[in-house]
Amino acid sequence: GGGTAGPRPEGVSELAWQVQRFHAFLWASGGVFSDYYIHQIDECSWMKGAWPVEAHALGGRHYRGDSLDQNFDTYSVQFVYPDGTRLFFDGRNMKGARDEFASYAHGSKGSAVISTLSHTPGMTRIYKGQKMPAVTNRNQLPLPEDPNLVWAYPQPEKSPYQWEWDDLMEAIREDKPYNEVTRGAEASLVTSMGRMAAHTGRIVTYEQMLNCPHEFAPNVDKLTMDGPAPLQMGPDGKYPVPEPGIKIDREY
Repeated sequence: GGGTAGPRPEGVSELAWQVQRFHAFLWASGGVFSDYYIHQIDECSWMKGAWPVEAHALGGRHYRGDSLDQNFDTYSVQFVYPDGTRLFFDGRNMKGARDEFASYAHGSKGSAVISTLSHTPGMTRIYKGQKMPAVTNRNQLPLPEDPNLVWAYPQPEKSPYQWEWDDLMEAIREDKPYNEVTRGAEASLVTSMGRMAAHTGRIVTYEQMLNCPHEFAPNVDKLTMDGPAPLQMGPDGKYPVPEPGIKIDREY
């Protein structure tokens, strides 16, 4: 249910309000799609060892209430990798609906849990067959013994945040190169590719997204807190939102 934005309070500039409610505005964050969903897309692509080359998607606004944000309530994206492998991603942004923040893999020889609960614990596991126990909260842990379990990462596992710090500190102390900018940029690009596919109703390729001419915030380096925001309300008192099939070469 995140990514909402009510009317701007008095005494707060338009730009400051959009920055404060950054999940609500595509120019400020890529919306809930980029901020929430990039993690699954990134980790699955890391495990695949490749980035998707195209995406086609569905999505829509169902009941955002009086919120003035630009997000959809639901997204469903099919990412296609160079060898034809598919990643099926579903995201729902609805208060009161079932929560699940996990990634799974299914193949001809079995299935696997890529991540279990948000970012940690990952509890990566491999199963024979296609049946895997669903874990949606920590009250379901530890998992009972399962005859279909082939392998599981030993528990308890180290926090991924600590792994990151360990790698960074080691690089600093031993004067080793440490730069993840390229991967971060590529993860953001393919996530934006899926988002644009949903928002336009079109198949979007990696190259199209890389060369997309729609700039959400032109001259962003020249913005001032008391100046105009990159996104302006229409005469109806609402911000523009994606319209799949109507706005097909830009997201709004």
